[in-house]
This record gives sequence, structure tokens and C-alpha cells, in this order.
Amino acid sequence: MNIMKKNKNLRSNLITYGIVIAAYIFVQILQNTGNLSSLMKGLLVPICVYVILAVSLNLVVGISGELSLGHAGFMCVGAFASAFFSKATADVIANTGVRFFIAILIGAAVAGVFGILIGIPVLRLRGDYLAIVTLAFGEIIKNVINVFYIGRDSNGFHFSVKDQFSLGMEVDGVILLNGPQGITGVTKSSTFLIGIILILVTLFIVLNLIDSRDGRAIKSIRDNRIAAESIGINITKYKLMAFTVSAALAGVAGALYSHNLATLQASKFNFNTSILALVFVVLGGIGNIRGSVIAAVVLTALPEMLRGLADYRMLIYAIVLIVMMLFNWAPKALEWRERYLGRFFKKSVKEGE
Repeated sequence: MNIMKKNKNLRSNLITYGIVIAAYIFVQILQNTGNLSSLMKGLLVPICVYVILAVSLNLVVGISGELSLGHAGFMCVGAFASAFFSKATADVIANTGVRFFIAILIGAAVAGVFGILIGIPVLRLRGDYLAIVTLAFGEIIKNVINVFYIGRDSNGFHFSVKDQFSLGMEVDGVILLNGPQGITGVTKSSTFLIGIILILVTLFIVLNLIDSRDGRAIKSIRDNRIAAESIGINITKYKLMAFTVSAALAGVAGALYSHNLATLQASKFNFNTSILALVFVVLGGIGNIRGSVIAAVVLTALPEMLRGLADYRMLIYAIVLIVMMLFNWAPKALEWRERYLGRFFKKSVKEGE
């Protein structure tokens, strides 16, 4: 029975990887044949960013059973940490690819550290405290970044919370972080290929965590906290594990996002970004990683694809949202999926025996 379940999970994971790879090949064919508009080319990296953000949030909301309303805050931390590193080391690490790779790791690490700092006190409590704290964190971190001014000259780094003129730098000084204006001049290193690779890495981490012993412990806490605690499962440890991994992956999304812009501003990581990620998770299916990928792609690309329809654009977008919600949550739709799709998968399992 366990072998059959493992084979089913492996097959499901391979299908998810295959969908991502097939999408990349399809886009490359469109691009090479000249059938991909400049508008869609500009959306390729943002789509990858939102897919990573949605998958990471689903690990908390769907797998761990907690509610996070400030996921954009971790994305913001990862974005600014990676962009700051890239700009500060531009003259030290000449190779753009190496610098970008290290910047991604730094963005993930810094966001993960913030995840630990927030998770340790909050995840010990029951209720919706995590939602409240993450919501506050998302707003606080944005405002904190907006008041910081950081520059560097031959004497080292200079800090100020007043304005850029208070930095007191030499003539050769360079402003790295300019308060509300953010960080400018970061080398645009993000590409669609790198985005796809990061999506595959994110899926590999999340799906393997879900199928692991730790993942089963996390899901048991979600399903029945009292029963899990009674058999000796450390509630705080496993919740913190899921939350930290989720925060670090949101930092990866932020690093990819920051290296796709000429100017990075904290105001872009507002409450609406967190809610948008939550919409991806809910409409794709809470706990359904593949659904989060599909929902993020469809709901990011659709408004731009429908831009030519002017007045009817948002109407069609709303209809698609309703259809996706009904397909994933309506009792009749669930019954139909179980009857037809479930029968197909059962048949596949029998053939695999």
C-alpha cells in the first residue's frame, strides 16, 4: 500500500515538473517563431515570480494549515537583500551570473531568518495570531525600508534615517538605498530560463518536503493538532519548519523580482500583493501545489491578454475567477472530479501494478 502511494505521489510530482517544462518549451517555440508579443515577453519573469510566491504560500496555508496575510513582506526582504548585495558588490564580483546566484541565496537566507524570528514566538500560540503578525510585518518592513538611506564611499558604508544629504559621503560616494525611492541601477539578470529553473527547484523542495516524514508530521498537525501532540509530535518545530521554508522561498521570488526591474521600491510589496498570492492559493486549491502553479500563470497573464477588450476585460477576468472557484470548491464539481478523474487515476494505478 505504501509503495503504491509513493508511486502515485512520484507520478503526480513528475506530471507537475512535466507541465512546467512543457510550458517552457511551448513559450520558446512561440518566441522563436515570432508569435509571442512583446507584452507577453515582459510578463514571463513576473509569472515565474508569482508561481514561486504562490507555491511557497501554499506550504503554509494548505499544508501547514496556518494563515499568512503578509507573505509579500518576506518577498520584500528577499528582494531588497539580494538587490542591495548585487549593487554593493558590482565592482567586486564582475561575473553577473555568479553575483546573481549569490544574491538569490542571500535573499532566501535573509527572508528565512525573518521567518524564524517571527515564527518562534507566534507559532507557539493557537488561533489566527500568525495572520495578524504577518500582516503587521508586511506593513512594518515596508515602512522601515522607506526611511533608510545607505551609501558607500572610500571610507565605507554610511547610514541615515533622515535624508540622503545626511549621509556625509565623499565625492566618490554612491547611494545604495535611497529611502522611498528604493534601489536603482541593479543589473537586470532575471530571465525566463532562470525563472523556470527556480520554479522547478521550488517545486522539488516543497513536494519532497510534503512527501517526507516531516511533511506527514506537518499535515497531521493540520488535520488534528491534539492527536498529533498526544503521540509526541513537536508542534512548534514542524510548524516553524514549514513557515521558515515558505519564507525563504518567498525571498527567492523577491530576488528574481528585484533583478527584473530598473528601480526597486518597497511600495510595490503592499497588502494587495499578499492578498493576490492568497487568491492564487485559494483558487488553485488549498494544499494543491499544481493548482497554485496553474492559477498563478492564468491569473497573472489573463488581465494583460484581455487588455485589448477594454471595458469587458475585468468582466471576463471575474468570470474566470468564479469558474475556477466553482471547479475547485463546489460540491457537484468535486463529485464530478472524483467520479471521472478519480476513476482515471485508479485505473492508472492498477495498470502500474
